[in-house]
Parts: sequence; C-alpha cells; structure tokens
Amino acid sequence: MRLTRLSDDQEITIGNELAERYFVATTKLSPEEQGLQEYVRRVGGTVASHAHRRLLPYAFHFVPNHSLINAFSLPGGYVYVGEGPLDLMSSEDQLAFILGHEIEHVDHYHCAERVQMEARLRNLKLGIVGALVQIPLEVWEAGYNKDEELEADREGLRLSVLGGYSPYGAVSLFEKLDTLHAEYVIHAKSPEQELSELAIQSVEGPIRSPQSVSLKRKG
Repeated sequence: MRLTRLSDDQEITIGNELAERYFVATTKLSPEEQGLQEYVRRVGGTVASHAHRRLLPYAFHFVPNHSLINAFSLPGGYVYVGEGPLDLMSSEDQLAFILGHEIEHVDHYHCAERVQMEARLRNLKLGIVGALVQIPLEVWEAGYNKDEELEADREGLRLSVLGGYSPYGAVSLFEKLDTLHAEYVIHAKSPEQELSELAIQSVEGPIRSPQSVSLKRKG
C-alpha cells in the first residue's frame, strides 16, 4: 500500500482527534494516581528529549484502569501506560525503556502509517473532523510487525540510555517476561492459568508496559 508521509501538523491533529475519541476525563485521579501520572510524565519527558522528532508535543498519560494491560502510542506523540502491566516493573530504568519503545513507534512513523492504512481500509477521510471515530482503540493496542517492534526496542533502549537510564532495565524486564512465560504459558493446565497466559501474552507482545507503586531507579 503506497502512503504519502503526513506532515507533523497533520499527524498532531489526527493524534488530538484520536485522543479525544478514546479518553474522555470522567473521573478525578486519586492522590496516588496523580502521583503516578506525574511520575510517568517526568520519566517520559526525559526520554523524549532525545527523540529524533523533538518538535512533536509528546504527552505521557497514566491510565488508572487495571483492565488496560499494556502501553501504546498514538500519532502525534501521545503515549499511554495502563495500570495493570506497570505492576510488573521494579525499576525506573524499566519504565524509561518502555516509554522509549512507545516514543519510537511515533518517532519512526509507525503510528502515522498505521492510521493511514486503517483509513484506507475503512474508506475514511483523514482531513474530515470525526472521520476517525470508526478506528477502535484495539488497533493501537495490537502492536506492530516484528521489524517495527525490533526497531522500537533498539531505538527505545537508545533513548533511555541517552536519558541517563541503565540498559539493564530492558534486560531485567525481558528476563521477567521470560520467567512469566515459563510459569504461566508453557505450564498452563487449568482455566485460571489459561487466563493468566492470555494476560502474559498481551504484555510480552509489542513490549507492553508496567508499573509499580514503589518504582525505584537502579544505580
């Protein structure tokens, strides 16, 4: 499918429309949730300062929803981290890597190309207000192809290191995912374990994000 690259302004406009479509503030964050929101914003801002497309208004959001078990990004610079997978994390270095990974899906136009492809498949006009209402949130949660995910891994790690974080955050996160895979996927022998398997698969797919109430940065 042949695509014409969107301008930054076009991509930002599309991202704004999608963000308003998916997330309407209906509840006030608790003090603890507000603290996590500020924390995610601080780490994300540090990592994003080293992105290639630094003129994009990157915005980082903590979503206080246990059923949202991943991290994902939207065109224009929106990055969301669900509450559920953050429980997997044990360090700020891990969070920095995950946010870097999602930034790179924007930075390398993966998000912009995804919305263009979805628009063509659904016969939508990107320039018309409200046209994107037919694109479900699951499109962004589903992740990307293997090459794009590896690119986001590689470049996201680079961003986190440039931001002063340890590369071992990524290593320890992958090790934890491997352990969870061995415990819950390979040995699933009951309906309950099968449900756990589905959760783990959604986390380890396109580098799903995590959280811990007591995130501590490694030395």
